[in-house]
Amino acid sequence: MQEFFPTNFANLTHLDGKGEAQMVDVSAKVPTVREAVAVARVRMLPETFAAIQAGNAPKGDVLATARLAGIMGAKQTANLIPLCHPLPLQKITVELIPSPELPGYEIYATVKTKAETGVEMEALTAVSVAALTLYDMAKALEKSIQIESIRLVSKTGGKSGNYSYSEPF
Repeated sequence: MQEFFPTNFANLTHLDGKGEAQMVDVSAKVPTVREAVAVARVRMLPETFAAIQAGNAPKGDVLATARLAGIMGAKQTANLIPLCHPLPLQKITVELIPSPELPGYEIYATVKTKAETGVEMEALTAVSVAALTLYDMAKALEKSIQIESIRLVSKTGGKSGNYSYSEPF
């Protein structure tokens, strides 16, 4: 194993002394308020966008279903992504903002907790699941819908401090 991983494993929080994946021990950390915001874009044909905006999708209310799926996705992050800590989430909001210029939607998720570790993965999972659900709900109208530009916008709290993505979308 050493020949493949010459790094000192003691400095890597997600690897044990043998180089095997492990969950980080956060038990000694003090719970603090943490918040993360993530975004995704969903691009589609103008006709698909118009149908969703008008409420004329064959599967029903695309936006309400995607919003709810994003919230549910954030709550399931620790079950989906290995080594993520299950967290008590105090606030989850998912917004689907129409963007006629795309055309499509920008999906924003804000996740907040008071815990020993951050909620970046929960926010990223929320926008990802919301985008996938939007696709699923609208695929009868268009198969070429594109999910793109999933990224962390900002995070506050924790040892590493605050972060904000500074480049334009």
